[in-house]
Amino acid sequence: MTLQLYNFNMKSWIAAARPRTLPLALASIILGSFLAASHDPLAAGHFGWNIAGLAALTTIFLQILSNFANDYGDAVSGKDTELRVGPRRAVATGDISKEAMLRGIIITAGLSLVSGVWLLVVSLYGAGNRAFYMLLALGLLSIAAAVGYTNGKRPYGYAGFGDIAVLIFFGWVGVLGTYYLHTLTFRPLLLLPATAVGLFATGVLNINNIRDIETDTLTGKKSIPARLGLRLAVRYHWGLLLAGMACAVAYSFLTDAPLLSYLYGLSFPLFVLNGRAVATHKQAVELNPRLGQLALTTLLFVVLFGLGQVL
Repeated sequence: MTLQLYNFNMKSWIAAARPRTLPLALASIILGSFLAASHDPLAAGHFGWNIAGLAALTTIFLQILSNFANDYGDAVSGKDTELRVGPRRAVATGDISKEAMLRGIIITAGLSLVSGVWLLVVSLYGAGNRAFYMLLALGLLSIAAAVGYTNGKRPYGYAGFGDIAVLIFFGWVGVLGTYYLHTLTFRPLLLLPATAVGLFATGVLNINNIRDIETDTLTGKKSIPARLGLRLAVRYHWGLLLAGMACAVAYSFLTDAPLLSYLYGLSFPLFVLNGRAVATHKQAVELNPRLGQLALTTLLFVVLFGLGQVL
């Protein structure tokens, strides 16, 4: 009986961690590392496997922290109802108690902090205290953002600011931060591929919010689709996808990249297919597969973009 209960709890915790969200979270780390690998290896800083590994580990902890915190926050606030058509939520359904989930949040926040500090020590050795403390502050902000999305007196996710947070952390911070940790340099043009990944990640959130538009409206969650309505939310989705693709092309054009670097263009038809599916869906449940499809397409884009840079 004890073994069965243990197995049941393990399955619940794994489900609450939502491992399917991890590839999207890692996309920015992979792209930042690819860009660092294309950096001049004779320069002062360049790609390091240890930095890539620690950055990935820290990101995994942060994403799991975010998923735990969202599960907890939505249950405590009453935003999760029986009408929700998304994946099963652990706290709202009673699979995991509120107290246990709160402990899980504290533990994963601690693991994120330890891993992040380890990453900074390894990557910034000899770079000076100023860079260390600035990036430590950014790491603490990332932890606060993961928890504050659906928790606290004024959860920013319920006010419709989740999109900009995803763009910042899944795009700019993830790509540019990883590149800096490898190379200790910053290139302004890298904002373009970083923005592309951030916009695609925002598209995943937008599909989630379009799916939940009716329940979010009923519970007072003011996501972008809940504010805009379905028709404009679909147009917004197209805007995210097209703008992301345009940023990638603009980067290649402005850097006079060779034809091979446009390899990422092979992923563009999949983004178009995603946009068409979101625009033509009839039932909210039909959007669930589109979340994973866009996340994996973003990962494919990142791999193809990175290969085009290093080959």
